[in-house]
Amino acid sequence: MNLKDLDLDELATALAPAAPGRTPLLKVFAAVFAHGARTVAEVGAARQVTRGVRDFVVEHGELPTLTVVERRRASDGFVKYLFESPLGGRIEAVRIPLFEDKYVVCVSSQVGCALACDFCATGRMGFSRNLATWEILDQVLTVRAEADRPVRGVVFMGMGEPLLNYVNTIRAARIMAHPAGMAISGKAITFSTVGVVPAIRRYIADDHPYRLAFSLTSAIPDKRAAVLPVERTHPLPELVAAIRDYAAARRERAMLAYVMIRDFNTGREDAEALARVFAGIPVKLDLIDVTDPSGKYQPPTAAELAAFRDHLQVVGAPIARRYSGGAEIGAACGTLEASQRGGKLVVLNAS
Repeated sequence: MNLKDLDLDELATALAPAAPGRTPLLKVFAAVFAHGARTVAEVGAARQVTRGVRDFVVEHGELPTLTVVERRRASDGFVKYLFESPLGGRIEAVRIPLFEDKYVVCVSSQVGCALACDFCATGRMGFSRNLATWEILDQVLTVRAEADRPVRGVVFMGMGEPLLNYVNTIRAARIMAHPAGMAISGKAITFSTVGVVPAIRRYIADDHPYRLAFSLTSAIPDKRAAVLPVERTHPLPELVAAIRDYAAARRERAMLAYVMIRDFNTGREDAEALARVFAGIPVKLDLIDVTDPSGKYQPPTAAELAAFRDHLQVVGAPIARRYSGGAEIGAACGTLEASQRGGKLVVLNAS
């Protein structure tokens, strides 16, 4: 019985032979996720856990952990964790400082990625496997245990396409958001997808409280296909229809993540395509510089960016410039590749 791999209902089923009441059940759940117990003995010792439940947990429970291979700190305060899993493979997570009072954790959902986005280091790794729910959660638990300020948000923007690991990532988010779990607001949990339309439609139908961010990169199909192979499987019109339905179901603007590439997708025609394709759909644009360790793709020049922002006025949508930090340690968007390079090796103490 892997206590880190179960949401509250699943835990109730697993503990059924010990006949737990509601309070002992919540206390076991909280011991694992709210308090970060490291051993089953710690879980069993939680207050208001009855003797029968304690004995059952100690006998049948387990709490596997990821091994921290190293931590690297960038000059901007971003910290990248390199983990090794007992199930095989290495993954990375990033601790993102947000203002001066909290952190957001960028987590991985797969070892590698099958979608092969051309400017993404993870995509060049190929795909190995989906992460188990506990492997996703343990990234947050480890970062939180060492943090000097609270973790208030999680973004599924690390290695892998989270919607291709739908069951495990959604279970992880449900545990993160539960008041007796990690108590992270559902609105502060974001899934980034490159456009796996069937999973997006499933997500809409399931009516989750978490947010989606749609990695667009171009509203011109040929350009999008040149860097995002998913375009050939789920073409832009199919994705746009799903985004329209998502925005209508949520009654809020859909977030379009737009990775800017020099001399490629930052011209007037690119802005006009966005305006045309998303006419009548409430969206907001997150502009992100490409960060490509291979050097094949470069971010726009300052003049190119300024001109593009002017062109984007035709879209009539809010525009945000997203800072992709930690580039020097391979922690920026698109650079995670389970590597050991750059920055300063650090040892962080639990707060």
